[in-house]
Amino acid sequence: MNNTSASKGTNSERTLLTTTATSNALARAASAYLRSAAHQPVQWHEWSDAAFEEARRQDKPILLDIGAVWCHWCHVMDRESYENPQVARLINEHYVAVKVDRDERPDIDARYQTAVSALTGQGGWPLTAFLTPEGKPFYGGTYFPPDDQYGRPGMRRILEAVALSYKTEREKILESAEKISAALGGLERFEKGAEPGRKILESLLESITTMFDSQYGGFGNAPKFPHPGALDLLLDSYLETHKERLLSMVATTLERMSRGGVYDQLAGGFHRYAVDERWTVPHFEKMSYDNAGLLRNYLRAYQISGNAFFRDISLGILSFVENVLSHPEGGFYASQDADYNLHDDGDYFTWTLEELHAALDQVEAKVAAQYYHVEPQGEMQHNPAKNVLFIDQPITAIAARLGLKPPEVESALARAKEKLLAARARRPTPFVDQTLYSSWNGMMVSALLEAYRVLDLPGARDRALMTLDLLLAKAYDPARGTAHSILRVPASGAERDTTPDADSRVSSTEFRFSNFDFRISNFDLLDDQVFMTVALLDAFEVTGARAYFDRALELMETTLRRFWDDEAGGFVDTAKDSTARQGSLTMSRKPFQDSPTPSGNSMAALALDRLAALADRPDFRAKAETVLALFAPKASEYGLFAATYGLALAQHLRPPVEIVVVGKSDDERTRGLLRAAYQAPRAGKRVLALSPQTVKSRDLPAGLASTLPNLPLTDRPLAMVCVGTSCQPPVETPEALTAALRL
Repeated sequence: MNNTSASKGTNSERTLLTTTATSNALARAASAYLRSAAHQPVQWHEWSDAAFEEARRQDKPILLDIGAVWCHWCHVMDRESYENPQVARLINEHYVAVKVDRDERPDIDARYQTAVSALTGQGGWPLTAFLTPEGKPFYGGTYFPPDDQYGRPGMRRILEAVALSYKTEREKILESAEKISAALGGLERFEKGAEPGRKILESLLESITTMFDSQYGGFGNAPKFPHPGALDLLLDSYLETHKERLLSMVATTLERMSRGGVYDQLAGGFHRYAVDERWTVPHFEKMSYDNAGLLRNYLRAYQISGNAFFRDISLGILSFVENVLSHPEGGFYASQDADYNLHDDGDYFTWTLEELHAALDQVEAKVAAQYYHVEPQGEMQHNPAKNVLFIDQPITAIAARLGLKPPEVESALARAKEKLLAARARRPTPFVDQTLYSSWNGMMVSALLEAYRVLDLPGARDRALMTLDLLLAKAYDPARGTAHSILRVPASGAERDTTPDADSRVSSTEFRFSNFDFRISNFDLLDDQVFMTVALLDAFEVTGARAYFDRALELMETTLRRFWDDEAGGFVDTAKDSTARQGSLTMSRKPFQDSPTPSGNSMAALALDRLAALADRPDFRAKAETVLALFAPKASEYGLFAATYGLALAQHLRPPVEIVVVGKSDDERTRGLLRAAYQAPRAGKRVLALSPQTVKSRDLPAGLASTLPNLPLTDRPLAMVCVGTSCQPPVETPEALTAALRL
């Protein structure tokens, strides 16, 4: 994979993460976000039976705080309110305080996000909710300042008012909480309607097109998020219809994003979103799932358009993943923080004009200041001298303005970038959350395998397979499926309790890996199962290794057993046999919208259809049909946020295009056939690379075993194209394969 001088995630934790003075129960939490609050005077609890029992015993409402280690405003609220002794006194006196890491427990977050959004019209992090001792919400919001400001009520006033209301108007609050919970139970209820068809797909594309910003790219107004699923759907539809408008929307969006400040112009990789419509000023956290989705977007756009700029951005994302998010022995870390302490806002990533000149010589500084738009007055409100690096003019214009030739500008820029990276690496580095989440790792595995196919990067393939093998070895149980997280935990001998917390009701196991102790936990989340299934299928296609297919089939069977709704169809987000049912976890959910990662049900439908063909399982196709039919009546309402559903529907409706390449992996003729297959612009295309020995021994999935052993195998590699149930005669040259794929 591509390497740069970007810092390798030195993991310089915030001061509060390394403090030894602890005052509450979060010091022993596995989550870095929860541990960051261990020193606070608030008597925090982790989400557990014990916390709810304590609230009932003391007859107190629950203050629920949901956030994440990468979340800037979560840390602002921690500093302003939860580290304040007066605020902490109010909380400890009147509430049982529970803190949740939204990455560790997305099931909890999803339910209370829905509740607070329904109550206030607001959502996001930090999420602040007030619950009855049974966990039913009756009030909430997001960030609250300590005192009234920014047009928001202050935390002190809210704490006092809610506590008083709970004491004096208890019956009203409990009645309201019951009504709210009942209403929430119906918000995400789906009932099967008409059979899913192309009209739904067309309505989704129309909705996405209507939201497209033709000037700056992307969808909607500020704040702007990248929406990789929508870009995938547009590219897929372009390949099927060849409507240039679809490709133009994707190209405009990808180009404007990658020239904006939302892209790290020095080290590669994308920040989570931009606060403005021009993609200039980002929220600086970098999430692994965003970069996995966007990597696939840029790779496919390059493959379709041939635009080398998209290839360069793909390599930039890969560089960030390799240098910051990758463990050397497998696995991808969760995120990189926006900030390096509680008092800055993106200072690691931004530059003053003075800092630029200090790092560069005179010519380099002039060129870089022009190219990256660094001026005395920057874009950051907390420090107006700080500039976000973005590109808004071509090199030819800079050359003309400075009296230089374009190659001279390019050379100066290359030197400047290297020096700026080196200077930035000497700054305190934002914290990297080294948790390995299976769902996000599955997404990254699939993205890196796509990088191997499109860019012919064996290193990307090897990194992906190393991660997949690690997860199978350490986080996979055939009876339960895939664990949600592999968490780094303290290895301090007697202080470390290796017994799972009985109150958490989420089973966990510990193991040693690369001189660290890790804990795997929570086998009860749908997303981990479906993203890992897709990653396993991608690995099988690339390697032809039967073990990956067998695990994918086994994992889907487990997922159907544990997550499938036998009455109405579709998948619930938490396992039916899960014992973790505190608070709103009693409410059943069937995740449908892409927010922020692709929908679990839509990904499951994609995986079911792929397995139906490979395993010769018509029952899997029927299950995919049921999923798509269940959400069909409401799909159009979700528009942009149902893009992955649109992809699953498109795949289900069209005949699959399957290209099988049989040949020895070290034969250049085999590699030539694979390159031709990978580069062919066909919607819904799947490419399987198999060895002659695998085919001869019939060590094949059932869907391939009936046809492939009948191929006329010789010493020469060959390829066969099948569309639906119809296969063309085998071919032996890349040119013949390319011609066959045009038919």
